[in-house]
Amino acid sequence: MVDAATKNAILIAGSTASGKSALALKMAIENDGYIINADSMQVYDVLRVVTARPSLSDEQKAEHFLYGHVSPALSYSTGKWLEDVQNILHRDDLRGRVPVFVGGTGLYYKALLGGLSLMPAIPDDVRSFWRDKMGAEGSVKLYEILEKKDPAIAATLRASDSQRITRALEVIDATGKSLIEWQKPTGHALIDKDSARKIILTPERSVLHQRIADRFALMWESGALEEVKQLLQLELDASLPAVKAIGVREIAAYFSGELSEEEAIELSVIATRQYAKRQTTWFKNQFGDDWERIIP
Repeated sequence: MVDAATKNAILIAGSTASGKSALALKMAIENDGYIINADSMQVYDVLRVVTARPSLSDEQKAEHFLYGHVSPALSYSTGKWLEDVQNILHRDDLRGRVPVFVGGTGLYYKALLGGLSLMPAIPDDVRSFWRDKMGAEGSVKLYEILEKKDPAIAATLRASDSQRITRALEVIDATGKSLIEWQKPTGHALIDKDSARKIILTPERSVLHQRIADRFALMWESGALEEVKQLLQLELDASLPAVKAIGVREIAAYFSGELSEEEAIELSVIATRQYAKRQTTWFKNQFGDDWERIIP
């Protein structure tokens, strides 16, 4: 039996630095709600400041879930996030209260509202095997392997598309099913889209750019350097999502002397603005008129 979708949820999307977290806290307090993170970088431990997670003070004002609960040594998937959300929505102590989802990861919202298939989790050993093999043998060789293991998906890919080839091999190795099969069904909506209030924050570009610059300057003075130093001490694979967080590479280059403080801050701000632009474009193209557009 499929569980009924949760009614009357609040969804708050928008680019980085658009003011989502402040609005989510306000609405959670006003609606006897609780907050669920919908940002794929804020799930990782260690990087509270760098990923602009809510402060400890804010977390004391309303219950916050799925923040900093994943080791930076892991790669967290949309499917795992959806599973974790489902567990929260089923908690007896939260029944009848309003979940407030907030974050800038569009795919999370798509999955939440039933617009994505629930993709399988890939064991770390399987993921490592195929990524190492790709690094050692290259995309053409692995494409030949994929043609034998999964000719249907291979026919849709180029032999040079290393990322998708690796993903296809991981999926069929871990599950015995083609990625095409996993992509067929539409996911089950956890949230009732008709009763939900869906909001996108759309600040003016000049305002957003200034917020991004001001925020990163504050991050630099408020613990970002210490967090990156702690992350680097873990000696993680450079391909892991947490290691790719904006600011990590730039601050690491500052530590090594490759960049000055001013250069590291400037490059981080530029990268953040570019990321905000991609987010804004995605929301514009993917979310319909049932989403309220609010200029904060």
